[in-house]
Amino acid sequence: MSCLRWLFAPPTPQRWAYALTAIVTATAVPSHAQTKPRPARVEDKNAATTVRAEDIGGRPEREITLGRDVELVKDKTKVRADTACYRQVEDEVEAEGNVRIWRFGDYFTGDELKLNLDSGKGYMLNPTYRMELNNAQGKAQRINFLNEDEAVVIDGTYSTCEGANPDWYLKSSRLNLDSGRDVGTAGKTIVYFKDVPILGTPALSFSLSGARRSGWLPPMPGFGSKGAAELTVPYYVNIAPNRDMTLYPKIIPRRGFQLGANGRYIGETNAGLYAGETYLEYLPHDKQTSTDRWNLKSSHSQDLAKDWSYAWNLRAASDDNYPNDFSKTVSGSAERQLLRELRTDYHGEYWNLTARVQKYQVLQDPDSKTDPTLFVSRPYDRLPAVNFNASRYDVLGGFDWSFNAELTRFWHPDLIRGTRLVAVPQISYPIIGSSYFITPKLMLNASAYQLDALGSKQAESMSRAVPTFSLDSGLVFERDAKLFGRAVTQTLEPRLFYVNTPYRDQSKFPHFDTDAAAFTFSQLFSENRFVGADRIGDANQMTAALVSRFLDNSGAELLRLAFGQRFYFRDQRVQLDATTPVVVARSDMLLAAAGRISDTWTADSAVQYSPSDRRVVSSNYAAHWMPGQKKVVNASYRYLRDSFKNVELSSQWPLSQRWYGVGRVVYSQLSKRVIESLIGLEYSADCWVFRMGAQRFVASANNVSTPIFFQLELNGLSKLGVGNPLEVMKNSIPGYQRLNEGFGR
Repeated sequence: MSCLRWLFAPPTPQRWAYALTAIVTATAVPSHAQTKPRPARVEDKNAATTVRAEDIGGRPEREITLGRDVELVKDKTKVRADTACYRQVEDEVEAEGNVRIWRFGDYFTGDELKLNLDSGKGYMLNPTYRMELNNAQGKAQRINFLNEDEAVVIDGTYSTCEGANPDWYLKSSRLNLDSGRDVGTAGKTIVYFKDVPILGTPALSFSLSGARRSGWLPPMPGFGSKGAAELTVPYYVNIAPNRDMTLYPKIIPRRGFQLGANGRYIGETNAGLYAGETYLEYLPHDKQTSTDRWNLKSSHSQDLAKDWSYAWNLRAASDDNYPNDFSKTVSGSAERQLLRELRTDYHGEYWNLTARVQKYQVLQDPDSKTDPTLFVSRPYDRLPAVNFNASRYDVLGGFDWSFNAELTRFWHPDLIRGTRLVAVPQISYPIIGSSYFITPKLMLNASAYQLDALGSKQAESMSRAVPTFSLDSGLVFERDAKLFGRAVTQTLEPRLFYVNTPYRDQSKFPHFDTDAAAFTFSQLFSENRFVGADRIGDANQMTAALVSRFLDNSGAELLRLAFGQRFYFRDQRVQLDATTPVVVARSDMLLAAAGRISDTWTADSAVQYSPSDRRVVSSNYAAHWMPGQKKVVNASYRYLRDSFKNVELSSQWPLSQRWYGVGRVVYSQLSKRVIESLIGLEYSADCWVFRMGAQRFVASANNVSTPIFFQLELNGLSKLGVGNPLEVMKNSIPGYQRLNEGFGR
């Protein structure tokens, strides 16, 4: 660095021996080595270069030597050092002694620096660095600056931890950090945790900001649904900002080699938006079954024009036992009816038209042959179904009208098949005041069937038309009140809903897609007690309900209390199968209470009580307590007479400053056993999180799955371990919060 040595040469007329600030305009010099120079990140390429120092000398228009408390600034780059030399023609600086440099937010320190301010090329010896993008830091023997975006760390380290002694870091002989492309790449690399090497790799690629990058993900050892060991080595393909794919090659010693692939995409065309996801698993020649095993999940939706779209949803599996052998979640093992649907929708201003085909694959529980209660019924396929809906509101002086129609071809391998046409016109006239409403409504349910021959039964046609009149009415009263010492507005909202539907004999009609509706508050105010169009329940009934709400000053609901019951003035003769009418004067009572009791407590409850039997038919109670960040306790009780009686507890809670416990248990009081459980521990450090635990759930009637998991997540780099505990905890514990929010997914 001759120009720095010149700084301490004997004085000449061109040397200033006093503190001075110089403003220099750098002229860009064309590079002959690169025909198309990469655009600089400098906002103003012709920005002036400002130098400050206690001692300034040199040759005007060529070279400036700086000594003592040197500072040089050009736009987004600032250099400080003990001594420096700036070559004006080359727009280049050399610095020595306590060198510090800021480049577009990144910070470097070192012993010696050479940097071209125009191209961004240069080097630094014995540097340390800190990156603005992800607060990463490290040290090295040398850093080569290739341009404003890219730097090569020679024999250096990288970590997102704070402090001079990071908990984890990677060490590589050559590490390329490219902020412009948001990628870090390295050759032979060793990852250290607490100064202990835990992972070695011949090559490494990672995102500097945590964004998606193509490359191998860490190996994922784990256990299958029946405890069999397995190893997954996923590879992520970042196809485009709106498309990606992950490959899941998996070795299952007991079964063989399985390959999985998950592709996702989202985008926009001239017609509109589209999005989709497909997941496929394939295991050729399972060692235990000597068959090929596979599973497919695919969904897609897309706009074809302004008001026209189509979509599909495909689910399929190779055999009945696939969920038992390969599912690792409660929902996956319980999924037995796999839907395959293709549909298209067209919308007008006041109407919409939908056409779809639906077909099901049913996976029977392997124990259903000995236990009939486990048998899963096969739904009817719709080949196809066409739905038309139209409606207008506030026309002809305040009338509302709607028209719904459906034409469906039902197919089943064993049961009667046929075609059904349904048309439901209706008209109502809402009368609404400031504290009341009255809505009379008339509707007609008309149906026509064309049934195929089945066995000795001949093909036949049948039809019916059932009119319905309903009258919905309600009042709203308000008053000032107090709730737990808090000023609120309390409402009292009585409501009466009357329905009259004449009886029509429907015992000879099939029921393709119809069942009795669940008895809920919303069903209390429905004209038909069945779901589906094959049965129109006869009715002469009145629903009485009372709702009281407590509202704060902003209008937010703090507490809701509700009561409802239906009164029958005529026997219910229309049933799904039985011909014996239901003779009751009133329905069960429904009671509910839900609300936010305080800033930390929420509660929800619902009870169905039978006055005639004097006992509870079903009940649900739930409480949710969240007093702070990463603190949540959930408790619930669910009961349905002669079906289930379950108690559930779940929680995430800090055990100390950094340790957190998570847990969930679902206990069946009817079967006297735990049907699902989860226990885990989490440790949160400044730059890493450790998770461990185990889950146990019923995979089938006679099979229980007990996967275990542990995971070390290095913030900004990767996750290492067995299984996916983060996903398990999020799905199992309502209100669960990730310890290191902002780092990946």
